[in-house]
Amino acid sequence: MADADVAPTKKQCIGVDCPNKAGSLQCPTCLKLGKESSFCSQDCFKRSWSEHKVVHKTASTALYNPFPTFPFTGSLRPIYPLSPRKPVPESVPHPNYAKDGDPKYKSVGRNTITILDKKQIEGMRKVCRLSREVLDIAAREVKPGVTTDHIDEVVHNACIERNAYPSPLNYVKFPKSVCTSVNEVICHGIPDKRMLLEGDIINLDVSLYHEGFHGDLNETYYVGAKALADRDSVRVVETARECLNDAIKLVKPGMAFKDPGTVIEKHAKSRGCSVIKTYCGHGVNSLFHCAPNVPHYAKNKAVGIAKPGMTFTIEPMISLGTYKDKTWPDDWTSVTQDGTRTAQFEHTLLVTEGGVEVLTARMADSPGGPVEMPPEVKTDGEGAGKAADSK
Repeated sequence: MADADVAPTKKQCIGVDCPNKAGSLQCPTCLKLGKESSFCSQDCFKRSWSEHKVVHKTASTALYNPFPTFPFTGSLRPIYPLSPRKPVPESVPHPNYAKDGDPKYKSVGRNTITILDKKQIEGMRKVCRLSREVLDIAAREVKPGVTTDHIDEVVHNACIERNAYPSPLNYVKFPKSVCTSVNEVICHGIPDKRMLLEGDIINLDVSLYHEGFHGDLNETYYVGAKALADRDSVRVVETARECLNDAIKLVKPGMAFKDPGTVIEKHAKSRGCSVIKTYCGHGVNSLFHCAPNVPHYAKNKAVGIAKPGMTFTIEPMISLGTYKDKTWPDDWTSVTQDGTRTAQFEHTLLVTEGGVEVLTARMADSPGGPVEMPPEVKTDGEGAGKAADSK
C-alpha cells in the first residue's frame, strides 16, 4: 500500500505564492505571539511582509461572535477571527475554481452522468484512498480542547503532503480546507477558534483533488466519554451510519437514484429521527459536484439509473428533531431550525458490473466506527443513579 505510507515532508514556506520548502527562518513577531511561521529565506520574508503582518493583528484581536444579533437555533456560536486563508503551493495541481471561487460548470457537463473508463476509475480509486487517509489523520485530532481551526490546519497540511488540493478551499468562496460540523450543524461548518467540548459530536467532511479527480467522504465522531454516554447523541450518530450502510446495499447496475431515499427515511423514522431534505448525494469525478443527484428522503423525484463506471456519493444527514434547516449569516453553516443534533456519513461509490465498490472504505485502523447504545440511566426512589439494561 504505497499510497498509504506517505512520509511527512518539510513544512511549506508561508511566503506569498512561494513554492519552496521552509527553512529555519521564522518571523520574530510571530515567535513572541507563540505562533509558528517559517520562511525559506530573508528575501521571501521581506517580499511577503505587507500581507504577513496582518496575521499579527489577527493574533492580538480578542475572540468574538461575528453575528451577535442573529437568532441562533442552538447553543453553538461561531468564534472569530478566522485564521488567514492557507496557501497551496503552485506545484500542487489546482482545480479551476482555486483562484476565483467559480467552478465554471457548463450546464451540459454538469447534468450529464459520466461513465468513467478504466484509467479514470483508477484515478478515482487513488484520490479516494488519499481522502480516507486524510480523514483518518484529522479524526485522530478530535478531542476536548482542540479547535476546529487546528483540525483544518491538519487537513490542509496532510493534503499538501500528498500533492493534493483540499477541494473545499475557495469552492464558491468557502474559506477553509475542511467542513467541521458540530452538534446542531447539519453540514458546511466553517472551522474557527471554538474549542471542542466534552460531549460534542463533530462531522468532518474531507475532499481532495488529486491528478484531476475529487474524492469525497465524511464521518461523525464522538468528542470524549460524555458523548459516548449520551443516548441521544449515540442514537443520531449510529442511525446516520446505519442509513448509509443500508443505502449502499442497494447500489448496483439498474438501481434508480430515487431508491436510496426510501430506505434511508424508513430506517431513520424507525429510530425516531428525521432526514434533512435540503442536501443530497451527488456525482463526483473530475467535477466536485455533478449529476446524478441522490436524495436521502422517500418519494423524491431523482432521475437516472445506475450504470457500471458511474461514481457518486450517498451522504444522509439525520436529525434528532426537525428536518428543516437554517443558514447562518456566513452563507455556509447549515443548522437545524430547532437546534437539535444531527449526524452525517458519506462515501464515494463506484458502480461495478457486479454491484458496488466503496472507494472511500474505512481502513482496519481508521478511528471511530460503530458503538453500542449506552445503558439508560434511571433513578431509584432516593434519587441515586441506576443503570438500566440497554435494549
